[in-house]
Parts: sequence; C-alpha cells; structure tokens
Amino acid sequence: MTQLGLGLDLSTKRTRKGEFLEEMRRVVPWSKLIALIEPRYPKGKTGRPPFPIATMLQIHFMQQWFGLSDPAMEEALYEVPLYRDFAGLDGGMTRLPDESTILRFRHLLEGHGLAVQMFALVNEILIDKGLMLKAGSVVDATLISAPTSTKNVSGAQCAGKSRRFTRF
Repeated sequence: MTQLGLGLDLSTKRTRKGEFLEEMRRVVPWSKLIALIEPRYPKGKTGRPPFPIATMLQIHFMQQWFGLSDPAMEEALYEVPLYRDFAGLDGGMTRLPDESTILRFRHLLEGHGLAVQMFALVNEILIDKGLMLKAGSVVDATLISAPTSTKNVSGAQCAGKSRRFTRF
C-alpha cells in the first residue's frame, strides 16, 4: 500500500481503456512471450535490479497500443494509475521505469528480432480465438464483432464472421 493511494480504490466507473486492458491481460500469451525474452534479458548482477520481464513487456505493449513515445510512456506511468496497475507497478514498488529503461527494453526486443516473433505469436493465438491484431495507431481500442471480407484473394465469395481486433 502506498501513501499516495492509501490502498483505496475510489474509481468505480469501468472505462473502455480499462476494459480493453483487462481483455488484453486475458488473451495475450504473457507467459509464452516472457519465455521468448528471458534468455536475452539482463540478469542484473550489478547496479539496480532490473524490472521484471512481465512489467517491461506490458509497458511495451501499452506503448504500442496507445502510440506513446518513451518519454510519454514514462509520464503516463506516473499519471495514469490504470497503466501502473496493468504493468504490475502498484504493488509497493517505489520506483517506476524511466524513459531510458523503456528505450533499452525496446532496443533489446528489436536487436534480437523478438518484436517480430512476439507479434507473430500473439497474432497466431488471437486468430485461434477468432481475433485479429493489426498494426496502426490507437486512439480508442476495443474488441468488436465484425464480418470477415466477403471476397478472398481469388475473388470467390467467403461466408462467416469472425471477431476482429480493430484499431481506430
């Protein structure tokens, strides 16, 4: 419990952003992604201990979902309790990742080609659940039921519906 929050959850309204993050917590294969990153993640033998992989991964995903730069993500972690909660940073942690920590994590993912592998893994699992993740910017994100394309590549009619993750 932090003194700032006194352990009281005074927010009762469920927001679209909160519902979106709750849904992503359920559908994203966090343990598989962590296992993909873990062999390349610093062990923190000297200096400050690194943040947990899960925390940095969830911050990275929020950054992508909401189109935030490294400095904007750092600021959002300080300003938005929902983001801290999603990243697991409200459990008595006294420090938050700064923009250079966020940048180094992103560079780790890019340098080892993990971002592409993660995107493919997430898409594979979401497609199995009838969802789809597309690249783009998010202003407001939600999972909606949407019809699939009525024509495939060859121009033949297709039938059926799938749930598709859309970004606005």
